Parts: sequence; C-alpha cells; structure tokens
Amino acid sequence: MIQLIFKGGWLMLPILLCSIFSLAIIIERLIYFSRIKLNISELLTQILSYVRRNRIREAIQVCEKYPSYLTNILKAGLLHYDQSKEVIREAMEEASLYEIPKLERNINFLSTIAHISPLLGLLGTVMGMVKSFYVIEQKAATVGMVNPSDLAGGIWEALLTTAAGLCVAIPSFIAYNYFVHRVNLYTLTAERATTELLRVLSGAPYSHEI
Repeated sequence: MIQLIFKGGWLMLPILLCSIFSLAIIIERLIYFSRIKLNISELLTQILSYVRRNRIREAIQVCEKYPSYLTNILKAGLLHYDQSKEVIREAMEEASLYEIPKLERNINFLSTIAHISPLLGLLGTVMGMVKSFYVIEQKAATVGMVNPSDLAGGIWEALLTTAAGLCVAIPSFIAYNYFVHRVNLYTLTAERATTELLRVLSGAPYSHEI
C-alpha cells in the first residue's frame, strides 16, 4: 500500500489527507448521533403530561435528565411557560439556532471532500499522461522507437490517483447523504415537538403525531 502511494506521485498526499479527514469526521458524527438514543415519542409524552398537569418544574427536570438537541429546545420554551405564545415560540426558535448547527457540524466538509478527491485523482492522471507523452517524445527523438512497457508503467501509475480519489469520494458522499438524512429527520422531529408543546401550553389537545 505504501509503495502504491509513492508510485501515484505527490498528489497522493492530499488525497491521503482527504481520506484521513473524511474518516475522522465520519467517526465523530457516528459517535455523536449514537448518543441520541432517546425514544422521542415516549419522552415527549412524559413532558407534555407534566405540562398538562401544570407541573412545569418536573417537565424541565425531565429535559435536564435527558439532555439532547430536542430537550434543550423544549426546555427553552418551558422556562417561559407563563408568558405569551409568541415569546415561547421565539425562545425555542432561538434555542434551535444553537442546537441544530450542532447536528450539522462538519457535515459540509464531507461534501467538499467527496467533490475534491476525484478531481485531485483526475489531475494526477492528467499529469501522469503528460509525463508518458513526454517519454514518447524523448524516446522517439533519441532511440527512434518507443517500448510499450515504458508507457504502460507510467499510465498505470497515473491511474492510481484516480482510483485513490474515487475510493475516498464514494464513502464520503454516502456518509454525507446519510448524515444529512439524519439531520433532516431530527429537525423535523424538533419542529413537531415544539408545535405540540405550544399546543398543550395553549390548552389544545395533544395530537399524538410525533
């Protein structure tokens, strides 16, 4: 593997760095999302049950006992339960401005890596082909003939960068789309949960749609 990296030329170094950064981001995001193992429906039912019985302190304690992006947003609204509906909504929207970006952290870098890696690989291949044609020119001018082995070695070494770039880009792009899906799912859940909390605080019945 080390020999292949060296044979691919200096452009293998940025591709290797992209693979390291991509792997680090994927592992960090998987660990982060694995910690969000709350039963959203059950937890929300418990919080709203306390709110309906005007036991706001207990509802806040539940949010503090199970800290996550969702409970932090709901807690922001519960802290203003005795104020107007608009104030409660603004408090939760403000909290979401801090919590949702935590879900999206570093995900855009995966998209960037997925786009840059194959381009770096293509650049390495083009540069390798340029060197191969340079060999053709030099051999033809000096020896008068070109040995196919002279070209084959240069070409397969040049194609290593393209293969390496694709090996980095494909899993990075798959991981990016997976994490985006998770973020969209959590964001939608938070929107539904805040709507239900506002509905209960205003005296409307719980719709059981979460």
